Amino acid sequence: MPGRLLLVATPIGNLEDLSPRARRALEEADRIACEDTRHTGKLLHALGIRKPLLSLHEHNERRRLPELLAALDAGETIAVASDAGTPLVSDPGFPLVRAAAEAGHRIEPIPGPSAILAALVGSALPPQPFTFAGFPPPKSGKRRTFWRGLGELGHTVVVFESPHRLLASLDDAIAELGPDRPAAIGRELTKLHEEFLRGPLGELRATLGARSSLKGEFVLVVGAAAKPPRSESASD
Repeated sequence: MPGRLLLVATPIGNLEDLSPRARRALEEADRIACEDTRHTGKLLHALGIRKPLLSLHEHNERRRLPELLAALDAGETIAVASDAGTPLVSDPGFPLVRAAAEAGHRIEPIPGPSAILAALVGSALPPQPFTFAGFPPPKSGKRRTFWRGLGELGHTVVVFESPHRLLASLDDAIAELGPDRPAAIGRELTKLHEEFLRGPLGELRATLGARSSLKGEFVLVVGAAAKPPRSESASD
């Protein structure tokens, strides 16, 4: 039998978001390749599932390829899970999926929770078209270039940002896009302290800058610039 590679979306905070199909996929897998074995181990413990775990992260994923491809060649079912959300999307796994596809193995995405889509639909900004751009660069110069390019797209943009860089990233976004650009920030999505902030970039920066500390996981959604009113021509 050919091997199967299952790409399993896991909860981004609320365990109740795990689908029955995702749970069954984890139960059926011969082994689970995961971003952090400790994190996925806690999820499996909560589900009452015991499976061999293998770390698969940005520092070792290419080194793991021969072992995982050999397991697929032997007919194993391998599940891939990131710490939260859908594998490959700003998480490890793409080299394995590409190699498995080239080798002719069956690849089955098991859809489910996504911080990107949760933030997008909760932002009250136009949901399509949209671009997901991952994390902005850590250094200000490259980050401003990043925001400048995204601002020229003319549609909604979604990015992840860490708590310790959020304010600096907002400063760079404001410098390139202006303080009046419509935006929204989702924090701790699906968790107990879930929060949405909506308003112009400058207003969001002021609100968050007034807090004593920033904690949690943040998703920033930025809308397109407002189109100038159409001028009336003499023939109108």
